[in-house]
Amino acid sequence: MSTSLLPGWIEPYRLAAREEHLEGVMPLSGFARLAEAVGSQSGDCRVWLDFGIDTQGRRQIRGHLEASLQLPCRRCLSRIDTSVDSEFLLGMVSSDALAAELPSTHEPVLVEDEQMNLLAMVEDELILSLPQVVYHDEADCNVSRDQLTSGAEEEQSPTPPESPFEVLKRLKDKS
Repeated sequence: MSTSLLPGWIEPYRLAAREEHLEGVMPLSGFARLAEAVGSQSGDCRVWLDFGIDTQGRRQIRGHLEASLQLPCRRCLSRIDTSVDSEFLLGMVSSDALAAELPSTHEPVLVEDEQMNLLAMVEDELILSLPQVVYHDEADCNVSRDQLTSGAEEEQSPTPPESPFEVLKRLKDKS
């Protein structure tokens, strides 16, 4: 794996026409939206990108990314080492109308003036790859099982709750 830094901006149509392969790293500290979502990160995101044109003439990017992130535990909010590994297939489009024409196997990526913000595209894919929830193992979590419950058991009433339709029945009986 190359440890070279990937550029922030690329010309994807030219790369697709030449069926180029890019690989390298992008510093996690450069991803502002990721930091807003899960806190600031250190280290690098490793990225592999294959540019090409499929049999239908669509320009596409087949990619893979890997990163080791520190994500907050949803119970105790302390950090957990979490590996993110994602594969994706992007179809290059210049408008929303063209994005709607892509098959379901492709995610659209907007290319304006034959330029694409590679940093934003990789950040998007990384954010989409985040696990929905992250928890420590119960033995390792700073919050115990007792702290997760309210402590008060639900009291069972000897009589069932009154039906909301009972009021309507009484009103009907009065008329």
